Amino acid sequence: MTTADAAPVRVRLDLSYDGTGFAGWATQPGLRTVQGTLEAALGTVLRHPDPRLTVAGRTDAGVHARGQVAHLDLPADVWQAVRGRMAGSPGEVLVRRLAGVLPPDVVVHRAAPAPPGFDARFSPLWRRYAYRIVDDLTRVDPLRRAHVVRHRVPLDAEAMARAAAPLVGLHDFLAFCKPRPEATTVRTLQVLDVVRPTDGADADLVVVTVQADAFCHTMVRSLVGALTVVGEGRKPETWPAELLASRVRASAVAPAHGLTLEQIAYPDDAELAARAEATRARRAPLPPGARADVEDPDAGA
Repeated sequence: MTTADAAPVRVRLDLSYDGTGFAGWATQPGLRTVQGTLEAALGTVLRHPDPRLTVAGRTDAGVHARGQVAHLDLPADVWQAVRGRMAGSPGEVLVRRLAGVLPPDVVVHRAAPAPPGFDARFSPLWRRYAYRIVDDLTRVDPLRRAHVVRHRVPLDAEAMARAAAPLVGLHDFLAFCKPRPEATTVRTLQVLDVVRPTDGADADLVVVTVQADAFCHTMVRSLVGALTVVGEGRKPETWPAELLASRVRASAVAPAHGLTLEQIAYPDDAELAARAEATRARRAPLPPGARADVEDPDAGA
């Protein structure tokens, strides 16, 4: 069997980007998006028409990513041909070639054949985001203005953490989501922490960490918005839980630029296919009139 006849190669890409200049991940006509930019670069480097990416988390306009994951399927001969006369594996060469054509606000850190059963969108165990706020005007760093939200009212991070605790677990997050047809707002929130680090790059910032296997649209920024109101003292610590129980949207959505997709975790290679199959089963099409209880695992958070 020749290389041209071999099975397609699924390639995993690990990447990061500054979301400031993008209208989100997903391709949109006439707009600059991460997907559109990366697919155009791949088409140029691979000399292959219309490469199509599947992403782990579709970030919204202005949202950043440090640990994004995507995959694409390529003919085996196209994958091997990427090396040309350059030394190194196809993945190593692809990373170098992409660095020469991508704009500076998108970086592919790694490219390699994915294990059998891998699906960037359906295989993750969890996705973790961080939201960063500076509430001390003496600590504002203008070099981080595109990634840290400036808040002119001091925040009580400990009160925010106490308010966050009852939201962890399995709940209907309708009050914090923009519902979509045939998609549930029930989620298992694994982590919702609020801390004020005393050292490191985030020292003296208020950092909200949010982790779940999946999110519904605007869920993360709506949670941050509700916690911020508590941190200002405008609402009691019980308010976010009361809002959750009410199932009524009444929380402001925090600005997009404070949010970064930090990490996506996958199971061991032997469990990838089963994980993807289980996630797809939850998203099977519903019969007419049935209650929507499927997840959109890569909805913009």
